[in-house]
Amino acid sequence: MKYTVQDILEIIEEEEIEFLYLQFTDILGVMKNIAITGDEIERALKGELTFDGSSIDGFVRVEEYDMYLKPDLDTFLIYPWRGSFGREARVICNIYSDLNTPFNGDPRFILQRVIDEASALGYSFNFGPECEFFLFHTDSNGKATLNTHDDAGYFDLAPVDLGENARRDMVVTLRKMGFEVDTSHHEVAPGQHEIDLKSDIALHAADKIVTFKTIVRKVAKNHGLHATFMPKPMFKEAGSGMHMNVSMHCDGKDAFKGDLKGGLSKEAMYFIGGVLKHAKAICALTNPTVNSYKRLLSGYEAPRDIAWSFKNRGPLIRVPALVNSKDVRIEIRNPDPSCNPYLAFAVILKAGLEGIKNKIDPGSPIEEVTEDIDRLPSSLESAITCLIKDDVIKDALKEHIFKTFTEAKKIEFEDYRSRITSWEIDQYLTKF
Repeated sequence: MKYTVQDILEIIEEEEIEFLYLQFTDILGVMKNIAITGDEIERALKGELTFDGSSIDGFVRVEEYDMYLKPDLDTFLIYPWRGSFGREARVICNIYSDLNTPFNGDPRFILQRVIDEASALGYSFNFGPECEFFLFHTDSNGKATLNTHDDAGYFDLAPVDLGENARRDMVVTLRKMGFEVDTSHHEVAPGQHEIDLKSDIALHAADKIVTFKTIVRKVAKNHGLHATFMPKPMFKEAGSGMHMNVSMHCDGKDAFKGDLKGGLSKEAMYFIGGVLKHAKAICALTNPTVNSYKRLLSGYEAPRDIAWSFKNRGPLIRVPALVNSKDVRIEIRNPDPSCNPYLAFAVILKAGLEGIKNKIDPGSPIEEVTEDIDRLPSSLESAITCLIKDDVIKDALKEHIFKTFTEAKKIEFEDYRSRITSWEIDQYLTKF
């Protein structure tokens, strides 16, 4: 939907919207909100409001605090519920250093830059995310526990899947907001669910993911549950991934479809080659937490191998079979839902474009399990080390985000490494 400022002002009046939320994410992908009411709404929609950027993780220093919120008017959405103070709507914003200069630490701007690079080459990209999450009970104080609401498994139904009503409510709410949902179902682990969003252009797909998380958490809370996008909350259970289905178009045609094996084009092969070449550095953005690497283990349907296939689900990339003349898509299987989708999409696209520019051969598909193959990083520390050495992925992030992101993640890993875990206490306290 294309909106003008006047369009939105008229809708706000007609629908009796009391609060407009200006939304953006910090570098780590955490959603931020600034609530606007009354006479300030018009100024906000015109991009004339400032906020204190020094209070947002990874943005600017204290002496550079004034930053502008410039709404992308086409992201305007009305929430399908009525809050305690009236109806609410949201619009996603770009961050500007001044009235005319985009802030190079804005994750959304970073993705837009790579999209523009692709557009200059004649390409556009769509992403279709498969979003997994857990639903847990809360305690008497409303705090999350690790007690699941069911003992169901993959594709199970009620009464085994006790979260079915909550998941159905999530899908209904998303559809009321204009989201197109492909499928939803129970996943492998107890309390684990998946909702797949229909493929959309890269920027809109990233916008939808950050809003999706908000909706899922709110609906879960309404059902007395806590929704978490933590990649691996439970030992000996499958973790939550966010597989990315990528398709590419050129002049309105499917640019991944061709005459090579599996119906792939040369550009598709080169794109795969670029992602594989830079996979270790990409991991720092697609799997950005210490916990992320406890999901990327064998035996839990999570990828470890830097390879590609048509049927084998062990490698990083799988090319699903072409069905009913749909676009050829490339499924990238390592991302998890803790990632900042703007940065994750940006580095995936940058690597794929690099593969196309330099005609990087991905090698033959790996359809059998093998130990003789390169692996994804086994820790956040290793992934950050790979990122620091990868000039292509660093260029996608630009200096500000590269520097602040790597600094934050080094601190995170050192903090984790210095902690004494319950496992260590159980193993060593009485043994030595």
